[in-house]
Amino acid sequence: MVDIIETIMEYSYVGIFFLLIAVNAAPILMPPTWIILSSFFALDASLDPLLLALVGATGATIGRFFLKRISGFFRRFVGKEQESNLDAIGNFLNKKKFGYTLTSFLFAATPLPSNMLFIAYGMMRAKSIGLYIGFWCGRLVSYYIMITISEVVLMPFLQLFEDRIIGIIAADIVGIGSVIFFTCINWQVLLFERKLKFVRPRLWRI
Repeated sequence: MVDIIETIMEYSYVGIFFLLIAVNAAPILMPPTWIILSSFFALDASLDPLLLALVGATGATIGRFFLKRISGFFRRFVGKEQESNLDAIGNFLNKKKFGYTLTSFLFAATPLPSNMLFIAYGMMRAKSIGLYIGFWCGRLVSYYIMITISEVVLMPFLQLFEDRIIGIIAADIVGIGSVIFFTCINWQVLLFERKLKFVRPRLWRI
């Protein structure tokens, strides 16, 4: 792992950029991007926080684009009712002028992992450019903040992998559960009747 980090650091921002594309294209078992950025900043204080945040936001957005495209494949495994519900929330956001933009921005402005958000977008077949614009802007803000305060909040990158891999797995399990819960909500009833109802999950229809 040390050799990998040292190799990436030799390429400076370019190496970090391509690393983040790969990390954000993966659906699970990856640490939050802000931890990666903060770790590189801790290892090389000559890196500019704003430029690092710009590189991070751009690499993360491109990676999430690929993740969303891949995630569209999982739609075929859900039942007809769940497909209808996914279309309902998608149509609702499409009718709002800045629906996807605001949703992505509000989510991305926090340090929360966004992999499950884009898996949900992929299953919804979301096509709005606004979801990428909102995500990029939100991540730029959150990455810059987290990088600048990294000395206070950061645990070294290698120690995270050595000691906290169980935490990463647990976070992914929670995220997968959230996506399943999301697809089981009857969004038509919730959006138009303001009632919370669920449909029977049929996520693995093979």
